[in-house]
Amino acid sequence: MEAQAINRYVPTSPRKMRLVIDLIRGKSVDEALHILHFSPKHAAKTAEKVLRSAVSNLQNRDEAGRLEPSDIYIKKAFVDGGLVMKRISPAPMGRAYRIRKRSNHITIVVASKEKPVKQTPEAAPARKKKRTAARKTAASKKK
Repeated sequence: MEAQAINRYVPTSPRKMRLVIDLIRGKSVDEALHILHFSPKHAAKTAEKVLRSAVSNLQNRDEAGRLEPSDIYIKKAFVDGGLVMKRISPAPMGRAYRIRKRSNHITIVVASKEKPVKQTPEAAPARKKKRTAARKTAASKKK
């Protein structure tokens, strides 16, 4: 099971946000929250907020009960460029310089670790019987 959270139009450049998101991609949620909480970068606060929202979305979707954060991992995390606001700054000799204020969109997808399903011993021999029966019919058709 998986859930996602998206934060759009975050007023930070995508390049700065990608530095933070690259630190947590593929990690467990517990580890990622510790990394973001103690990161000195300003973008880490926004990324932590989005990650907490994604975990909350996953827990709301789960009908069986509360999931442990140690059982949840970050499946996908990426940053897309957003709106670029263009401003003008005065420059010498009557000129103007263009200032580009960038924004970004953060998307974080979290998923719960699936426990492997063990096959019952009764199911395995049944498959072998079907395969041998299918081979016998295929062999009889060739003759």
